[in-house]
Amino acid sequence: MSLTREQLEVEAKSLPRDERARLAEALIALLDGESEIERAWFDEAERRAAELDSGAVKGIPAEQVFAELDELLKG
Repeated sequence: MSLTREQLEVEAKSLPRDERARLAEALIALLDGESEIERAWFDEAERRAAELDSGAVKGIPAEQVFAELDELLKG
């Protein structure tokens, strides 16, 4: 028996966030055909998210980044 789109959506909502992201990626790949470059970017994004989640790296607030960039551009 096949699930309807609505049933699949309900089931997907019960998945953890990272699993929903992987499911979404897989569905989009079915539509477009995933390129090697897209897969590489997705893998990189997952790696970076895992580093942030684990505390291996610390994010920098956007305000700080823009302030530092502004200082660099001023000279």
